[in-house]
Amino acid sequence: MRLLIIEDEEKLALSLKKALEAERYAVDVSFDGEEGYEKASVESYDLLILDVGLPNMDGFEITAKLRQEKVATPIIFLTARDMPRDKVIGLDTGGDDYLVKPFDFEELVARIRALLRRGTTSAAQPILQLDTLSLNPATQKVTRAGKTISLTPKEYSLVEFFLRHPRQVLSKTQLIEHVWNDQADPFSGVADVYIGYVRAKIDKAFPGQKQLLKTLKGRGYSLSDEEEKR
Repeated sequence: MRLLIIEDEEKLALSLKKALEAERYAVDVSFDGEEGYEKASVESYDLLILDVGLPNMDGFEITAKLRQEKVATPIIFLTARDMPRDKVIGLDTGGDDYLVKPFDFEELVARIRALLRRGTTSAAQPILQLDTLSLNPATQKVTRAGKTISLTPKEYSLVEFFLRHPRQVLSKTQLIEHVWNDQADPFSGVADVYIGYVRAKIDKAFPGQKQLLKTLKGRGYSLSDEEEKR
C-alpha cells in the first residue's frame, strides 16, 4: 500500500514516514501544500495523510480540488486544529477521517487500516505479478512460485515499485525518490546494497526460476521476464 503524507513540519513528517514504513507501507512525503497536491493528483496513492495549515495551499483546498477532479483516494486529516467547525469543513470538503494532534500512533494506524479495508476490492487492489513473482497489496504478502518471501519494509517497497513498473528501466535516482523519499544520496550506494538484498531473496533463492531483477549498466535496474539482449 502506498501512502502520501503532506505535512510541513519536517521532523514530524519524517518520523511518521519511518514509523509507517515499519508497518510495511510505502510512504512518500511532501512538505508543501501545492507540491503535495500535484503528487496526489498525478500519482497513484492508496491513502493521503494531510495537515491543514500548509504553505502555498492548505489541506482543505487540496481536498476540495482533488474531489472536484474525481480523485477518490481516502484522506485522513492530521492537524492541530481541534475546533468542531474545522472538523466539519474537513469532512464536508471530502475528507474521510479527522485526527487531532497530538495523536496516538496506534490509533492512526488503526484508522488507516479501516479506511484501506473500506476501499479494498479485488478490482481496486489487483495482485501485482510478473512470471512467478507475486505481490498482494492488500495483505502485503510476496510470493515466488507459491513460496512466501520475507522482506523488510524497504525491500518490500522496492519490490512493489518494480512490480508497478514491470519491464521498465528504473534509475537509482527514481528508486531513491520512491523508497527513501530523497533522504539518501543516489551516489551513496544504498540503492545497490538493497538491490542486492532483494535479488538474493526473489532470484537467487529460486535457482530453478527465471532470474527477473536485471542490472543495466549505466542506466539502472529492471524487473523483467524478457531475455536480455546480447
